[in-house]
Amino acid sequence: MVASATKLLTDRGIVPKSVMPAQDLAREDVVTVEPNTGATEIAQTMNDERVGAVVVTEDSKPVGIVTDRTLGLAVGQEDDPTSLTAEELMSEDPETVSADTEAYDLAVQFGETKVRRLPVVDDEGQLEGIVSLDDVIATNAEQLEEAAKVIEAQSPGYAPDER
Repeated sequence: MVASATKLLTDRGIVPKSVMPAQDLAREDVVTVEPNTGATEIAQTMNDERVGAVVVTEDSKPVGIVTDRTLGLAVGQEDDPTSLTAEELMSEDPETVSADTEAYDLAVQFGETKVRRLPVVDDEGQLEGIVSLDDVIATNAEQLEEAAKVIEAQSPGYAPDER
């Protein structure tokens, strides 16, 4: 069924997002910090850049991720959370994906690893981008809308109920 839906879309010039590689879904301007960056600076950076996570890098390679949730929990658990650094806050050795990982495989990896963000790396492990679960969900929603257009076009008189 999926193959036939993919063929229908592709035949109509619509590239299904589920076969798109991570590099096409990922944000390339990744917000990064160094391991010695303080919690206050991390929070300010996240606020300024309007992101929910920063990737901690060493030599352009991801070594960890600090999320807004991590910062929030630190505030509630630590006597002086402002004294903490990215190295102390980060989730170490983050799961990563290659630029050619397809969207479907991204969804599987998100489910298996229970994370919402995956750094995209090249063959040498250098950071190239970051893809989020939200990116995959949004693109899948777009794909479903396109599939609905195909169904409507091929089924005269068919239209989903307006509720």
